[in-house]
Amino acid sequence: MQRRQLLMASGAAFSAPGIASAQANRTLKFIPQADLSTLDPHWNTAYVTRNHGFMVFDTLYGTDAEYNPRPQMVAGHTVEDDGKRWTLTLREGLLWHDGEKVLAKDCVASIRRWASRDGFGGTLMSAVDELSAADDRRIVFRLKRPFPMLPNALGKFGVYMPAMMPERLAMTPATTQVTEMVGSGPFRFVASERVSGARAIYARNERYVPAEGTPSGTAGAKVVHLDRVEWLTTPDPSTAANALQAGEVDWWDFATPDLLPLLRRNRNLTVAVLDRAGYMASFRMNHLHAPFDKPAVRRAVLRAINQQDSMIAGAGSDPAMWRVPCGVFTPGSPLASDAGFDGMTADIEAAKRELAAAGYNNEPVVFIVPTDLPHVSAMSEVTADTLKKIGLNVDYRAMDWGTVLSRRGSKASPAQGGWSCFCTFSAGADNATPAANTLLRATGQGGWFGWPEDTVLEGMRDRWFDAPDLAAQQDIARQMQRQAFQSVPFIPLGQYFQATAYRNSLSGLIPNFATFWNLRKGA
Repeated sequence: MQRRQLLMASGAAFSAPGIASAQANRTLKFIPQADLSTLDPHWNTAYVTRNHGFMVFDTLYGTDAEYNPRPQMVAGHTVEDDGKRWTLTLREGLLWHDGEKVLAKDCVASIRRWASRDGFGGTLMSAVDELSAADDRRIVFRLKRPFPMLPNALGKFGVYMPAMMPERLAMTPATTQVTEMVGSGPFRFVASERVSGARAIYARNERYVPAEGTPSGTAGAKVVHLDRVEWLTTPDPSTAANALQAGEVDWWDFATPDLLPLLRRNRNLTVAVLDRAGYMASFRMNHLHAPFDKPAVRRAVLRAINQQDSMIAGAGSDPAMWRVPCGVFTPGSPLASDAGFDGMTADIEAAKRELAAAGYNNEPVVFIVPTDLPHVSAMSEVTADTLKKIGLNVDYRAMDWGTVLSRRGSKASPAQGGWSCFCTFSAGADNATPAANTLLRATGQGGWFGWPEDTVLEGMRDRWFDAPDLAAQQDIARQMQRQAFQSVPFIPLGQYFQATAYRNSLSGLIPNFATFWNLRKGA
C-alpha cells in the first residue's frame, strides 16, 4: 500500500488541524503477522485469528502474566460437593455488540462449541456429567470427578481461544465457520470495511464494561483508549519497515530479524520482545498418507533435522533470539527436559540409512509453504533442503498463508490436492504443558491437522492431569517426550523470541501477544 493510500485510509485529512491530530491519536494503524483470512476463533488455530478473537470476544476467565486464571466475564465462582460442582456467576451489565444481554445459556453453548475443537476443552468436557444454565447469570458444571484446572481451561489464551458468543452463533457446528462477528469484547469488528488480503477494521465497543484488576496477560481491566484500530496486511517486510519508519503505521507485529538493526537505529521506534515465552517452531507431517504414515520414516527425518540451522534461518544469527536444543515442551518451562534427545543428532548419513531401511518408495512429499510469513518460509526452505539431502522426493509448493490454512485441512492424498508436510509455529505458553499442547495430541482423525494417532502418548497425557504434584508431572512429561520421539507427532525446530516494533508515541503495551486494550497513542 502506498503512502498516499495509507493516509487516505486513516481518515486523517480534516480541515481543522487540531481535530485531525486528535482523531489520528485515537486511530492506531497496525501491521499484523499475516492476513486475517479466518474470523472464527473456534474454527482455526492461526494466531492472527486468535489475536482478532481477543479483540472481538471475551472469555469467562483471563490468564495473567504468571499463567494464573482470573475472573473475566465471571464475577466469581463457588466449588461444592468435594470439587464436583462448580457454579460460575456472570458479571452484571455484560452485553453483546448487538445490544442483547449476555446470558448463561449463551456461554453454555459457546463452551460446548469450543470444547468440540480444543484439546484442553475436550479434556474438561470428558470430566463433565452435566453443563447447564441455572438462570440468566449462573453457569453450572456438575462433574464426574474433580477438575481443578477448570478456570485454566476456560481462560486459556492460546488457540483455540474459548471465545464466548451469542447462543444463536454458538449453535453453529464448529466444523462450519461463524462469519458474523458479534462478541462482547472491547472492540467491534467493522465488517463493512473489511477487505480480504488488505485490511480489517475494529471500533471501540462503547458498551464494554471492563473487569476489575490490573491488566496482565488477558486478565484484568481491558480499558480501551482508542476509537479505531486498522489492521493493514503488508506481506513485504521492506514495505512494512518503511511504513513504520515514515510514521504511516504505528506498530509492526512481527518485525523480521534482518531488519531489526535498521529499526533499532531509528530514535522514533522501539524494538522489543513482549512475549518472553517466545514461540515454538515445528515441522508437521501428514500421518494419513505415504511416506509419513510410517513412524520409521518420521524418525529418519527427526534424525536429520538441525535445529540451529532452522533457527538461524527463521530468527536470525543472534543466539539471544532463539534457544536450542528444544524438546516438545517449551524450554525454560517446568516440564522441559532433555529426555530422548539422543534421537536428534542432525546426522544426514544416519538418516539416509534409516530412510532406506524404512522402505521409502520415492513417494512425492508435497511441502506447503507460506510466502507471506518470512520466518516460516525461511525455516521451510532449510527443512526442504534437509529432506532432499536424505533422499526424499520433495514437491515444494509456495502459496500465501491463507491458502496454507485452507489446504492443511484436507485429508485427501497429496496427489489429490492434499499435502505431506509444513512448518508452523505456536506460542511457547501453549507448548509448556500437555494441557494446551495441540501438536502433541495424538487422537487420530479427530485431532489437529496431520492427524497422528498414539494411544500410549494419550494415556500418558491423561495420567499427567491426575499427577499429585510437580515432580510427578515432570516425570510423566519426560516419558511423553521419549514417546513423542518414537511416534513423532511433530518435530520441534527450536524456540525463538519474536521482536515487535512500534512508534514511541505508543504507550501501555502489555507484555503479551498483540493486544490493544490499555494502549495509548500520543502526539
